[in-house]
Amino acid sequence: MKDQVRKAVEESLKKQFPELGGKSLDVAVDYPTQERFGDYTTNAALQLAATLKKSPREIAQAAAAALADDPLFASVEMAGPGFINFTLSPRTWFENLREVEEKGESYGHSQATPSKKIQVEFVSANPTGPLHVGHGRGAAVGDTLARLLKAAGHQVETEYYINDIGRQMKVLGRSVYLRLLELSGRKITFPDDHYQGEYIRDIARRLLEEKGERLLAMEEEEAIERCRGAAANEILGAIRSDLDAFGVHFDRWFSEASLFEKGEVAAALEDLKKRGYIVERDGATWFASSRFGDEKDRVVVRQDGDTTYFASDIAYHWDKFRRGYDLVIDVWGADHHGYIPRMKGVVAALGYKPEQLEVVLIQLVNLLRKGEKVSMSTRGGTFVTLREVLDEVGRDAARYFFLMRRSDSPLDFDLDLARSQSNENPVFYVQYAHARVCSIEQKAKEAGVPIPAHGQVDWRRIASAEERRLMKKISRFPEIVAQSAAHLEPHRLVYFLHELSGDFHHYYNHTRVLIDDAETSAARFFLVRCVKRVIHNGLALLGITAPQRM
Repeated sequence: MKDQVRKAVEESLKKQFPELGGKSLDVAVDYPTQERFGDYTTNAALQLAATLKKSPREIAQAAAAALADDPLFASVEMAGPGFINFTLSPRTWFENLREVEEKGESYGHSQATPSKKIQVEFVSANPTGPLHVGHGRGAAVGDTLARLLKAAGHQVETEYYINDIGRQMKVLGRSVYLRLLELSGRKITFPDDHYQGEYIRDIARRLLEEKGERLLAMEEEEAIERCRGAAANEILGAIRSDLDAFGVHFDRWFSEASLFEKGEVAAALEDLKKRGYIVERDGATWFASSRFGDEKDRVVVRQDGDTTYFASDIAYHWDKFRRGYDLVIDVWGADHHGYIPRMKGVVAALGYKPEQLEVVLIQLVNLLRKGEKVSMSTRGGTFVTLREVLDEVGRDAARYFFLMRRSDSPLDFDLDLARSQSNENPVFYVQYAHARVCSIEQKAKEAGVPIPAHGQVDWRRIASAEERRLMKKISRFPEIVAQSAAHLEPHRLVYFLHELSGDFHHYYNHTRVLIDDAETSAARFFLVRCVKRVIHNGLALLGITAPQRM
């Protein structure tokens, strides 16, 4: 709809001022700050004043006069120093609903130009313990971003990067081994920096039952390695299961160990060395990240010959871009903020554009129960797992709450509110709007009232301010989806659905849809079914169900 207004304004200006020629004017059309100023506004007259050598008000008056008879608008008015405000006609809004009927489940989807091949990598939690609520927020954001980008017309692939080597994996193996010794009756001293959670005892207990004799008879290093492998496999299996329950599925699970097995870490560093970005200093090997705005160069191979995590990340992104992605999106915890400049430096050093790597940061989640903050410590074993949250509030509420705020803002997750069956619960509020329309449909079916089609509806029967507001919201849905995808901000869609649901609930509480007046009834019925379609499609993009009864 905004494009239609923009086109009408450009044609009007070119007609009134032929000297503008045939070039695009790049007219900006926005939403007024207040509804009383109309549906759309433009400052085109102010933009063109210098070019036309006329006052903005003179330009605005001419353009407004030329557009006054356009059936697209109910009114066109000049305002202030030269703004033009537009109020669209009820018929225009109604005609736009035809697209909702025609596209159905694909309403809100678009085709990006150009369409990009995009990879979204998210969660990527070390397989050293269960997923906690912070991982849950990252999973909800990453999965929803992938859905939005697909809806915007891009080719999208999702990936989980498994950090299955390195010190934390050795600590995992030793943690399980020490608990195994303890369970077998031996006295041990369990280090404070090892994994303390009860899940470590559970894994050790199962290993003791299944392979205890063999493990206890092995040399310690070999036994620790066996414990590491068994624990990692079990934990990764549990992570897959939890994500499946959360409605998150990956196109690829990528092992960090495979980078070393295929020699890609060495190859990536050699590539950077040929490009002049690897330096030898103080017995170690460094990436010259200071050349790309990082505060200092970074070690990739230590003096003892061991590679750093940064070296693995270099190789991993080298691998990503060699797969032909136009855009790589990494979803990271906010504590990795300082890591962004050096990774963008890596991308540039490898011969790609830094903007081909986008990083979405996920801030911490504060769980609240009865108004009190729930304390969490992953290594200390006092964290609340994603599975526990799913069991307590359900998948829909969990996803919705994780997506309610900007991902780079801290989130207070009220467990009591999330499981409540009331309009105070935002996900219940939105789902209830969908269920209410389903209830209307059921009543219509029982009464033998047919489902109206767009061509059978008299637009003049739904011309009230509330109905116009609903039509405007419905028409904005494709734009909201496109903006949420372009800015990598799923919360925009959450806000929109909550606002649409609020407008619908108010309408429902003050207006009977199915009434004796057949034409008015059909028009209202058609309108609320369009609301239902938008809520259904929007919730689907969030990975949330749209129930028919509540």
